[in-house]
Amino acid sequence: MSSSAPAVKFENILYEKKGPIVYVTLNRPKVLNALNQAVFAELKAAFEDARDDSSVRGVILTGSGDKAFVAGADIAEMSSLTASQMQESTRRSQGVTELLENLGKPVIAAVNGFALGGGCELAMACTIRIAAENAKFGQPEVKIGIMPGAGGTQRLPRAGRERLGRSSDRGVAIWHLRRIRRQEGRHCRLSGETSTEVPGSLMRRTVQVETGDRITF
Repeated sequence: MSSSAPAVKFENILYEKKGPIVYVTLNRPKVLNALNQAVFAELKAAFEDARDDSSVRGVILTGSGDKAFVAGADIAEMSSLTASQMQESTRRSQGVTELLENLGKPVIAAVNGFALGGGCELAMACTIRIAAENAKFGQPEVKIGIMPGAGGTQRLPRAGRERLGRSSDRGVAIWHLRRIRRQEGRHCRLSGETSTEVPGSLMRRTVQVETGDRITF
């Protein structure tokens, strides 16, 4: 698979085009790929570039390292924002998830590790989610007195709508926003598939699905 040079360069994400697929990797492993305003700005630019490039047929979104897809927001930055700045930050994050959800091309989240808060919201905005063995989903904002700001209150219940009411445990997972592991996430329809093989299989399987090679669920 040939690789073309990226149209734009970033500091907080890796952006690479390989044939018809764009790979977007959140690259802040020291802080478990936490989201801040700079990251959202770069994600917006990356997804707009992928959307506007007619040679791109699909996008794969993942996180750097094996501990986290995205462990949530950058709390250090959040604590320094004023109310008006926080409002603007929330609108920016909503804009990115809406862009992702309506990109016009399939976007697959390869969820490696924690997908919490904004990370869970990013994953839910993707077309398909494929989870590694160690994946954990959650919207823990309630624990610090805030609410999910990038669509989690809407997309999470919709993702589990076919299961709600059939299992009280899964209902608690959705409405009380506790963390759930990857297999339970599949039952709640947060992940379309799980990858339990050797390290590296998550990305290989994600590429298979993105390219239409032996898609089975």
